[in-house]
Amino acid sequence: MKKQAFNPYLPSWEYIPDGEPYVFGDRVYIYGSHDFFNGYVFCMGDYVCWSAPVDDLSDWRYEGVIYPRNADPRNKDGKMCLYAPDVTVGPDGRYYLYYVLDKISIISVAVCDTPAGNYEFYGYVHYPDGTLLGEKEGDEPQFDPGVLTEGDVTYLYSGFCPRGDKSRTGSKVVTLDKDMLTVTSGPQLVFCGYEYSADKDYKGHSFFEASSIRKVNGKYYFIYSSEVMHELCYAISDSPLGGFEYKGVLVSNADIGIDSYKPADMPIAAAANNHGSIVEINGDWYIFYHRHTNNTWYSRQGCAEKLTLLPDGTFVQAEITSCGLNGAPLAGEGTYPSYIACHLFKDKPELYIGGHNAPRVQQDGKDGDIETGYIANITDGVTVGFKYFEFKDVKTVTITTRAYAKGYFDVKTSWDGESLGRIETDFSNVWEEHSADIALPDGVHPLYFTYHGDGSAMFGTFTLNK
Repeated sequence: MKKQAFNPYLPSWEYIPDGEPYVFGDRVYIYGSHDFFNGYVFCMGDYVCWSAPVDDLSDWRYEGVIYPRNADPRNKDGKMCLYAPDVTVGPDGRYYLYYVLDKISIISVAVCDTPAGNYEFYGYVHYPDGTLLGEKEGDEPQFDPGVLTEGDVTYLYSGFCPRGDKSRTGSKVVTLDKDMLTVTSGPQLVFCGYEYSADKDYKGHSFFEASSIRKVNGKYYFIYSSEVMHELCYAISDSPLGGFEYKGVLVSNADIGIDSYKPADMPIAAAANNHGSIVEINGDWYIFYHRHTNNTWYSRQGCAEKLTLLPDGTFVQAEITSCGLNGAPLAGEGTYPSYIACHLFKDKPELYIGGHNAPRVQQDGKDGDIETGYIANITDGVTVGFKYFEFKDVKTVTITTRAYAKGYFDVKTSWDGESLGRIETDFSNVWEEHSADIALPDGVHPLYFTYHGDGSAMFGTFTLNK
């Protein structure tokens, strides 16, 4: 690769959640919604696209705006937001983008001749008599469409199931004719929401939102965000129309369920909703998901982790890391930005984002400014963690901090381990360097910084020197 790949995999000033990854030709494309830094609702931006060569997942290219909010005839004034989309290649070889606007309950479709060109409005998904899907008596509101095309048939999944709403049953599938708009069968329930999962083997992991569908070795994989929101789960079937059996969790953006280095129920970062899917790139499988920044639900960034596919067709839950698409641990020398932290928690970890006085990833400036992110509001007892590095002969660690904070950072290679040394900090209105002679053990390890002291620190970068 031209350079190392980090999480988030896009620049720190870009906020693309709900990522649906696809390989078209020799590039992987990411389609998602578009949050703003300091956004006050979900999905405030136009649809944009990024892509990378399949043989260099560090080299992401901005493809530009592929579909503006006001391109939909029902949103000419741009007052509605574009929620999470999905893309499929139709029988005619063109690329079809399916989406829902945030204030109406129908599915819109746009089309383009290329994966990342200018998509043009195409129409609304409807029944043969012209009634729009979502407006027929008995229909549930459409939300988070997921699509898969095989031959002349497209399978379209949709649903949103908050707790307490018995009018929402789960994710449902319809089939579409080769015109990509006309419903030929369904809606048919494929996976239940919370209110209808009491007798299911996936109780506790019922469907919430984020329907996504993939085909792996002849089987259909239904990927979704569960009732707890922070996890992406999956179920497998021989048919795209039903019979899905729950198989487990692909990733949690709080690492809930991972017990290899902490208790399984300990949140290693404050989480919230999740949305994403799987993709095979050069023979390896990856899960794309998102994390939350700015101590809010509304400024989300795309991340990805490598998956292990077992012989029985199941996946092992991925651990969240700083080096997701890198293919190897990060080099144990050089300067790194703090925003690639995969672990960020107070002395009493909180599961959901938005806690009082919580540490956060943020940036200077306004949305769209090319400003490198950093971690702010680091108070006494906050731990910042990074995974993984391959250390060799590291003797000195340097950090940059600013703000009114006087204290020190303990440097460790496990979140609850012994301090290998401390780096003193002091009040500063500008970024200043602080160093200490700290010998890190050779080999592949995480790296943690725990702050002790007064005030609220900002953490910009850290440098590992031999």
